[in-house]
Amino acid sequence: MAHSDYIVFVDESGDHSLESINADWPVFVLCFCIFRVGDYTDAVTPAIRRLKCKTFGHDLVILHEHDIRKKKGAFSRLNQEAREAFMGELTDVIAATGMTIIAVVIDKVRHKTKYVRPEHPYHLAMQFGLERVHHFLRIQGQADAQTAVIFEARGPKEDQSLELEFRRVCDGANRYRRPLPLSVVVADKKTNSEGLQLADLTARPIGLHVLRPEQPNRAWDILRTKLFAGDRNCIEGNGLKVFPWP
Repeated sequence: MAHSDYIVFVDESGDHSLESINADWPVFVLCFCIFRVGDYTDAVTPAIRRLKCKTFGHDLVILHEHDIRKKKGAFSRLNQEAREAFMGELTDVIAATGMTIIAVVIDKVRHKTKYVRPEHPYHLAMQFGLERVHHFLRIQGQADAQTAVIFEARGPKEDQSLELEFRRVCDGANRYRRPLPLSVVVADKKTNSEGLQLADLTARPIGLHVLRPEQPNRAWDILRTKLFAGDRNCIEGNGLKVFPWP
């Protein structure tokens, strides 16, 4: 089977626990960032590496949304001027990036309240996301090509569960009731992958928009233009899947 023209990177925001739900962040977000391989290798990766070298003198810094927001690690050493310059250029890079986003947001409170036996939020979000990735690939004429879907490692037990659920969905436990030619890749947390870093940077702003839609959110203003709009130019239910629906 031929390789797809596309590659997919996945990251999350929040935890999947239904037992102890954080009142400040009662959602679980799984974000799928889809790139055309040529764009990813020729434009996206070089742009991010140039920005890292310009800011830090090397490209080994990993862009974690939490570290940037909380000014941790390498980001703690940036003064206000350097930080603002970095954030401005990073925003420009993301705005110029030709990626398509599929974000699944599970409202854990409503999910737990609505169902007697609520499904595992991570597994549910993965199924919804993979179904929409396949929908995107079908529109691009890539439905029968092998597409790599890359996740960041979370731990041996969690990774095994992820792979089992991924294969279950791709073996036919999906809304299409057919096998999906997607392959799972689990990358070490220390992997300096630009695609995983972009997925990490997109997940929280999208979740924040769902939680507090009236709050100013500059990142959302950019990311919403990249959400998958399906066949009918509608992001709701396609690029942005909120479950359960309000």
